[in-house]
Amino acid sequence: MTLSLFDQFMSPWHMGIPLLALSLVLPWTLFPTPTLRWLNNRMLTFQGWFIARFTQQTFLPLNVEGHKWALLLASLMVFLITLNMLGLLPYTFTPTTQLSLNLGLAVPLWLATVVIGMRNQPTAALGHLLPEGTPTPLIPVLIVIETISLFIRPVALGVRLTANLTAGHLLIQLVSMAVFVLLPMMPTVAMLTAILLLMLTLLEIAVAMIQAYVFVLLLSLYLQENV
Repeated sequence: MTLSLFDQFMSPWHMGIPLLALSLVLPWTLFPTPTLRWLNNRMLTFQGWFIARFTQQTFLPLNVEGHKWALLLASLMVFLITLNMLGLLPYTFTPTTQLSLNLGLAVPLWLATVVIGMRNQPTAALGHLLPEGTPTPLIPVLIVIETISLFIRPVALGVRLTANLTAGHLLIQLVSMAVFVLLPMMPTVAMLTAILLLMLTLLEIAVAMIQAYVFVLLLSLYLQENV
């Protein structure tokens, strides 16, 4: 029983071919393509408004140099939201429950912010490793601690996204199993549990959107320190 709960997080294979790449590409086909017309339909209007508002809020505290990342981070935000939301549908797979995929997104982007800081302002970038006003005996210890915290950032990004989505999916599956077990024995309790399952599903939808936003927001904060 314990193994069957985690089978939903296994990368799907078909005829020896991994379907992870297919699950990453197919969601993009669901987005409407912008047109050159003055007036668009409601879906295109909402999509444009959402991306514009997200970009405005994310890059409001950033310097002008950091605005070059607007296209990349906005695309990453929409990409993560799509993967997280589609993973809640039946008979689908959530690629962002794989730690390897999340680290593959987090490590290169975090490393790019560090490289930009070292190239543009190396003194300020290295200054983050030693807070101002530190007593002399604590300088070596603080440098080691700040260096470790710097390298933990991409791991925290990947683990946070993986852990939140995995925990939500497991909880939904456990509650749904409880509904099926209680239905023939105690229908009233099963209906109450089904209501709880519905509320939990709505909460998981919110978590899927919030975690995508937090992932991109933390990347923008790391970028802010290096531009």
